[in-house]
Amino acid sequence: MLDVSDDVRAEIGDEEADRLLAGGNAPGNYDCTSCRTPGDSEQERTSTVLFVGEETAVLAFAHASCIPSQVVPVSEEQLQGAVRSITGEDGHAEPPAGPPPATPFAALPGEHRQATLGVTCGLVLVEDDLRPALVVEPAGPIARPGSTEPGDMFLPLLLEHGFAPVADMAVLPAPNPGWSVLLAAGQLHAILQPGGDGGQTSSWWQAHQPLPVSDGWRSAAAKAQTVLVYAAPVGAVGHQPREDLMREAMEKAAAEGKLVAASMPLAGT
Repeated sequence: MLDVSDDVRAEIGDEEADRLLAGGNAPGNYDCTSCRTPGDSEQERTSTVLFVGEETAVLAFAHASCIPSQVVPVSEEQLQGAVRSITGEDGHAEPPAGPPPATPFAALPGEHRQATLGVTCGLVLVEDDLRPALVVEPAGPIARPGSTEPGDMFLPLLLEHGFAPVADMAVLPAPNPGWSVLLAAGQLHAILQPGGDGGQTSSWWQAHQPLPVSDGWRSAAAKAQTVLVYAAPVGAVGHQPREDLMREAMEKAAAEGKLVAASMPLAGT
């Protein structure tokens, strides 16, 4: 009962795809790469998810009800981290409680250089439901590529690429087509952006190493199949030790016109 998308077939070849569909090399029992709960490819629809790095490709499996069959491009470092996590080489330590902060690197839309962004995971109450969210904030002002003008262009750049201003934290942000959030083996790996001219997606932000998320965050993401991604200029939200303080800081930033957001589906998780 495997689903193999055209994109996955193109990567693994017709022979391997047909072998999978015929039951050869089928996983049987597996841990869903999205929700991390057991699955059985002989009893329920199962998606094939191919993670592709620069030199390595890994075929994983997920409940079809969690995510469709797809190809997910990731960096080689991310892919090796996912392999270590899946095979247990990193151990089985439980994720720490609370939203984990990070200061990874990300390529801003339209840029070819790297900018340091901080990303915090948390749950936010929107439309009477706790939603999984990421709050993105750069380590310093962001200039437009090629510009020598002073000022922080972080929010204008995001507005040009489909994010929208947040006027009310109680309203669900609109989807941003082509963007998605990548979890693998239950850990946060990247925020993916559309490729130029309809090409493959690429990492807008990627973790130096896979980031653990709380069980509550992962469960909410699996339930909603979407993640709310908020972004603010440097210093507008800051790293808050509790989710209630983060919410207060986000509401203040929104009131000052310093918060943008988009809703994104889960990809390959």
